[in-house]
Amino acid sequence: MEPTGTTSGPAPEEGAADAFWLTEAVRLSRSCPPSTTAYSVGAVVVSEDGRVLGAGYSRRDDPHDHAEEVALRGIAPEDPRLAGATVYSSLEPCSSRASRPRSCTALILATPVRRVVLAWREPALFVDCDGAERLTAAGVTVVERPDLAEGVREVNAHLLG
Repeated sequence: MEPTGTTSGPAPEEGAADAFWLTEAVRLSRSCPPSTTAYSVGAVVVSEDGRVLGAGYSRRDDPHDHAEEVALRGIAPEDPRLAGATVYSSLEPCSSRASRPRSCTALILATPVRRVVLAWREPALFVDCDGAERLTAAGVTVVERPDLAEGVREVNAHLLG
């Protein structure tokens, strides 16, 4: 698990707790090695009782790593806490990618996670993303927090011109 600076906090819920954990994801995105071909993204997986199960950021261990992929990688797929967990991602989970066969949306859907909170929809700079729609269609609750999107835009300003 990537240290977030916080190992536990408020239980996931709409409102202040979501803002707390999504702010952690945005903070993690600032650790991304710079890239001109990929967004800087942070992600935190939080259990129902407010414990960090996994966390990560894009390009943490490999130039092709995505944040959600890194955050989920350190959690055993059979971990029963995943069923009530929430994935907090600073950017909408990708729905297609050139660097690996499975998108972050597919990786999330392969788990029992049924709630995703994001700050900003992925701009169509590299690919057309419909991760939020795919997650919703599969029965995952998707919560958007555009009030926290400014931090995501700031860390990716070099891509947005």
